[in-house]
Amino acid sequence: MGIQIVQVDAFTDVPFHGNPAAVCFLDETRDDAWMQSVAREMNLSETAFLRARGDGPGEIDLRWFTPAAEVDLCGHATLASAHALWESGRLAAEVAAHFHTRSGVLIAERRGDWIELDFPSLPEQPATPPPELRSALSVTPVYVGLSRFDYLVELGSEASLRALRPDFAGLRRVPGRGVIVTSQSESPEYDFVSRYFAPNYGIDEDPVTGSAHCVLAPYWARKLGRPTLTGYQASARGGVVLVRLDGDRVRLGGRAVTVLRGELV
Repeated sequence: MGIQIVQVDAFTDVPFHGNPAAVCFLDETRDDAWMQSVAREMNLSETAFLRARGDGPGEIDLRWFTPAAEVDLCGHATLASAHALWESGRLAAEVAAHFHTRSGVLIAERRGDWIELDFPSLPEQPATPPPELRSALSVTPVYVGLSRFDYLVELGSEASLRALRPDFAGLRRVPGRGVIVTSQSESPEYDFVSRYFAPNYGIDEDPVTGSAHCVLAPYWARKLGRPTLTGYQASARGGVVLVRLDGDRVRLGGRAVTVLRGELV
């Protein structure tokens, strides 16, 4: 039998929405070049590789690759991985997944139809935007900050955010992993909206980005004065992320649905 792989749409319960991730179940260690080749072949924003550690139920090594590079943190592929483990029966429904990653141990637990991820908070600090960023976005920001991985840009309206058409070639000259653009939501369903661009990692626009919400959660919690918020990532596919600030951690809530099962030969 070949290596089992599934494709999961994360941060949605509707197929072909949210953010697709491939989840590859490994029985043995594979080298980095092979994993990068699989991620390039899948051509999704992230491919996750899972391998049981053998030191207890739910203890799992997890790595994430875009088509271009390995990354240090990915929310939607972690959500997809937890969903795939429970759905396939590889992990009992009542057992939490403890993912051992380049960003430490990340925990996923079931909450009814939702999955909650325990991720690090990544608060931003005010920053002077580089000229390349201003030029590539062609907007006047309300605020610009810099987190561990990304720039955060707040715009004055949701309409401006949705109308944004970045110059991706220009964004490739901006240092760092990517750019989060956000605004307060104009809909009562959500507290804030966002979009995420990471052309340096082979992703012009990511459909729904869990790790970006590790920046957005402390930012909007501070601005709105509430630790529990609902975000909507306003990409073409769209997705809902529940966030709850918990000290130096962020609880990310989302749903997921499997759309494809197969094997690598």
